[in-house]
Amino acid sequence: MSEEGQFQPVRPTRAYEAIVAQIEDALTRGTLRPGSRLPSERDLMRQFSVSRSTVREALRVLESAGLIRSRPGDPNGAEVLPFSTMHLRKPLERLARMEGLSLGELIQFRMILEGSANRLAAQLRTDEQVEAIDASLRRMSEAIDEGYAAFSAADVAFHDVVAQASGNSLILVCSDVVRDVVLALIEDKLQRAPDRAALMRQSVAHHTEVFEAVRDGDHIRADQVARCNLYEYYASYLPEESDHTLRALLDK
Repeated sequence: MSEEGQFQPVRPTRAYEAIVAQIEDALTRGTLRPGSRLPSERDLMRQFSVSRSTVREALRVLESAGLIRSRPGDPNGAEVLPFSTMHLRKPLERLARMEGLSLGELIQFRMILEGSANRLAAQLRTDEQVEAIDASLRRMSEAIDEGYAAFSAADVAFHDVVAQASGNSLILVCSDVVRDVVLALIEDKLQRAPDRAALMRQSVAHHTEVFEAVRDGDHIRADQVARCNLYEYYASYLPEESDHTLRALLDK
């Protein structure tokens, strides 16, 4: 078989991309730490053998990624910023919205995330966090009469409070991103639901189960309830052949 046309032409790496890659590698290895500073623009030009415009483009990319704080002309160089889990949001959103990622996979991942968040919250929550979860649940009930937008905001707040009680900031960020993508994919169906008030009341009942399990410190039930409730809520939006992928996460 002929090999002609098997590969595509490659694009040479732009100089600023190579600079970004080297600095990101230094951050990963810890040779650059939060609070330290990069060399000045002049020194970076000399070390990388590039123009000032190339250095500034690299600094712009690093700053937009939240890795540094750069002030043009600062003789001390750009400041390396502390890592934040919020830096994961954009790449996670891109991943979650990939065309090859199915709704079933996203919902399955959400079941794993929220089950784990509930399990941790049931074991680690403080009295103040229990009160906050209870308050967010009451707000959900109040929002039913205010319409879908208000209810959706209250629903998001409930999940965020539980995720915060888990003590794991990665779970908080990942859950937030996956939830938003899933809801965006089925929003049209939710908007056209014949009885949205019934859906909202059902959701409050499910969230009440979560609250009670977390409040009582029943981590096994807190995990199980999250997975079962998410399955019950979303299964009807999936093609029948995807059903088994969600059932695999349900306790028998």
